[in-house]
Amino acid sequence: MFLFVLPMKLLLTTITILLSGFLCAQDATQWKKTSVLFVPELLLGKTAESNDGFPERDLQKQIVLNIGRDHERNPQEWAQRLKGVRTGIGLGYTDFGNLDSLGIALTVIPYIEFPIFGSKRFTTLVGMGGSYFTEKYDAIENPNNNAVTTDITWAYRTYLYYRLASFKSIDWRVGLGYSHHSNGHTRLLNQGYNSFLLSVSAAILNPLQQTASEKDTIPSNYDRSIHSYVDFRSAIGQNVFALAFNDKKEVYGVSTEYGHVFNNTFRLGIGLYYRFYEHYYDYIQGNESLVQEGREFESYKDAPVWNSSTIGAFIHGEFLLNHIGLDLQLGYNFHKPAYRIEWRINEGWDNTPRDIPEFWELGEFGSKFKLKHRISSRLGLKYYVIGTSKSPKHNVYFGAHINSNLGQADFTELAVGYVYSFRFKKRN
Repeated sequence: MFLFVLPMKLLLTTITILLSGFLCAQDATQWKKTSVLFVPELLLGKTAESNDGFPERDLQKQIVLNIGRDHERNPQEWAQRLKGVRTGIGLGYTDFGNLDSLGIALTVIPYIEFPIFGSKRFTTLVGMGGSYFTEKYDAIENPNNNAVTTDITWAYRTYLYYRLASFKSIDWRVGLGYSHHSNGHTRLLNQGYNSFLLSVSAAILNPLQQTASEKDTIPSNYDRSIHSYVDFRSAIGQNVFALAFNDKKEVYGVSTEYGHVFNNTFRLGIGLYYRFYEHYYDYIQGNESLVQEGREFESYKDAPVWNSSTIGAFIHGEFLLNHIGLDLQLGYNFHKPAYRIEWRINEGWDNTPRDIPEFWELGEFGSKFKLKHRISSRLGLKYYVIGTSKSPKHNVYFGAHINSNLGQADFTELAVGYVYSFRFKKRN
């Protein structure tokens, strides 16, 4: 099989490409000269326990420098539709409260921030990127930290901010939010870090904003519009199966989708996907414990490819920021039989061996299993070769996503897709 080295090595490169859309990929216009802002941020909070016996720790301490753009004067349609939006990059340093066992994380996160509650005083920030860790799980030297087992992980943060005071060139803010780190199921153990933090930050505004010409502050007028599209996507991902099968193998996927784009800013569609899991196939073809004669999943050997496949339908929503897409997909698996094997192995007794004895306690098929077996989700970023503000008929994109089973990481992927748009209409 084709050996694919996925985002744990390419993640930072992919993020770098995507970042260009947040800071540099817009058309060169006067507004950009006044739009840059810097937001230094200090955060304190608690690193939640990732496992029993998790190392003792002090308060988590975090420093973030957000470098972004204020799109208030950006004449592009998406910026005028999403009033008051800011985008940028967050560069972070995190001390989890125990340098010996938990170490530090160096983080790069693209983000988008926009007003909520109908007030510019309240904003919410959502960001997704990657982190490098100085300490990780080691069976001998660091056995009590089951949070991460890879040097590089996905990083996610979502925060609510309140502007306390505004001056000529600075806004003081306080915030509350949640941060998460996970390797996307590319190696076990992978309990991840979950943290809740308080924030104090200062948005340092560009002095040129005070002297910008009046014409730069007048937004362009856009008619309401709608058009249809079809999307064809192929993807390749990686994950691991269980502790006894902890080598990364590929997940191959294709999908097709139909939907509508509203005001060149928001995509909403429905579609179908097919995925093939190499780990499932190798387990069945290798005649491993649970598919051996007389065992529970013996019948899976009659059709190994079919039983290693997943078929499902999904609803997809996406914010289009010209070259960048912020992507969320919610799906339903009609067919994913081999997930039953994975659940049996991973949700029973700890450290299930490769050769599973008959007496071994395996995971039970309760309500939790039924939900995770059926409900899938997908979250990530896209980079469009042609900016969506131009409403091209033909477009190509590249993306990096994390897929999950009802919030529990399933696999990490890179994708390439083609979009054909048609039936362009203006609306009253």
